[in-house]
Amino acid sequence: MVAGGILAGCAGPRETWKNEIEVPATWQSRQATPGALNPARIRQWWKRFNDPVLDSLIAQALTASPDIKTALERITESRGERSVQLAGLLPVVSVNASDRIDRRDEQSTGLVTRSETANVSADLSWEIDLFGRQLQNLQAATKDVAQTVENYYAAQVTLTADVATAYITLRGTQAQLEALRRNVATRRETTDITRWKQEAGLTDMLEVQQTVSTLEQARAAIPSLEKTLSETRNQLAVLCGQTPGKLDGLLARSRPLPRVPAKIATGIPSEALNNRPDVRAAVDAVLAAYHRKTAAELERLPTLNLSGSFGLEGLRTGVIFSPEAAARTLAGNLMASLAQPIFEGGRITANIHINASQARQAVFSYQSTVLTALSEVEDALVAIHRTTERLDVLRNADTAASEASELATRQYEAGQVDLLTVLDVQRTQLSVEESRVLTETDQLNACVQLYKSLGGGWQPL
Repeated sequence: MVAGGILAGCAGPRETWKNEIEVPATWQSRQATPGALNPARIRQWWKRFNDPVLDSLIAQALTASPDIKTALERITESRGERSVQLAGLLPVVSVNASDRIDRRDEQSTGLVTRSETANVSADLSWEIDLFGRQLQNLQAATKDVAQTVENYYAAQVTLTADVATAYITLRGTQAQLEALRRNVATRRETTDITRWKQEAGLTDMLEVQQTVSTLEQARAAIPSLEKTLSETRNQLAVLCGQTPGKLDGLLARSRPLPRVPAKIATGIPSEALNNRPDVRAAVDAVLAAYHRKTAAELERLPTLNLSGSFGLEGLRTGVIFSPEAAARTLAGNLMASLAQPIFEGGRITANIHINASQARQAVFSYQSTVLTALSEVEDALVAIHRTTERLDVLRNADTAASEASELATRQYEAGQVDLLTVLDVQRTQLSVEESRVLTETDQLNACVQLYKSLGGGWQPL
């Protein structure tokens, strides 16, 4: 199956797709879940994370984001431009009206003569689309409208993924901060134990300073995480079309990371391509470019123009001392002209070359979009698999490190192990717990990227 397959019949009979990309029948990654891709199920994929705060944020973003509003306005603009092209296929009629009054005094007879002339005329001009050039431009404008609609859908896909990624980062940072504060509390307990031992003469000031150093080192990481939290909250506010700080009340309370959704059927590559708005937009861009190229070629052919006017003239004459008389005249003319370009300094040929190049560029852009789409799905599948593997190991290590830290603290208090052993165990615990939280965050972000790469998240107009 080739990438041009979903564009079957889109190019004219004189055009063929160049450098067609072969789309594989199945995904290369063995982690792909079998089954047909269901676009309706992944349209609101974020609901599968079971997090009402995330649902609320995405709902706000889809309503208030300036990027979404801009994409909608571009649809309105594109539809207006299509209406302009449609108007070019229709005749132009203009109406003119005039009224003239003449007064004449006869000195010899003493009579006053007045005449009034009223004229209403309609002028017609119409370029007959003899060879379909204007129709080609209209079809190009129609594809432009379709492309802007798909770009709007693509903006939704990107926005929902960006909001989810920022939200997961926020919750991951909160989890890191909680883990760090727990570790700080543990190190503070160790410091207190060391000071009691020093006061009892069981150890020296060196060990006290070592515990204080490791305690302060852990505490020094807190401001950096709090800075990340603040920046992420501001980022979410901007994505939702709000000023920084507006969402702080909603996001202030710490919540656990969202639940990883169950596996979804990824279908086959062609299904994912057909579901992605950016791929469909690239298809529409190619079609529009080929219609414009055809219109440029048709400009070499003759044009037929109709013009004419139709008028109604009324004449009323009156003499002051006699009854009024009236007369009306209907007049009209219609003219057809055929024009053939003979010499235009190479303008038409240059315009054909320009449009042909733009059509080729659109094809290349489409191919790039397809390659990127396929790569994104494959990368997301691998990322989910690898982070899941890593997470299983880290969760076991985290449990062991936590138990080791508690045991080492008790043994140090009883004088069974030295201080360096305790400090080393505590450092290991913090490192493992941080790695676990980061990997959980990476796993969730990989799920978001999979939904995005499959074209999930756009809502039809």
